[in-house]
Amino acid sequence: MRKLLIVTLVVLLSIALCNALDAHDYYVHFDGDEVDGPLGVLLAMLFAGGGLVLGTVIILAVAVFLCVLFTGLGVMVLAGLGLGCVVVAALAAPFLLPVLIPLAIVWYIVRRNRSKRDEMLKGAAV
Repeated sequence: MRKLLIVTLVVLLSIALCNALDAHDYYVHFDGDEVDGPLGVLLAMLFAGGGLVLGTVIILAVAVFLCVLFTGLGVMVLAGLGLGCVVVAALAAPFLLPVLIPLAIVWYIVRRNRSKRDEMLKGAAV
């Protein structure tokens, strides 16, 4: 019963909309033939809606293409920046040697303490 009420309301509203639009003002030309009236309104709305749907699909396809394109360019830019950083680090390494020696000592101590802690946790778990 409820579905019938909804369908009836939709049909009545569509009839009221067609009467309010004054369907005689809308017409479509097909190969020189003029189609007017309610069929002209229906065809005009169909073609306009189809054009909007087609435009939306085209815009989405272009957006996906640009995302893929710029993602590829972004990966290449990041690879270039990484390579540039490696080159700069290689050139600056002799000047950074006084900084790298204490850093290597601290890293070794931290790694040794971590390995001792892991061995103690394995022994306690058994």
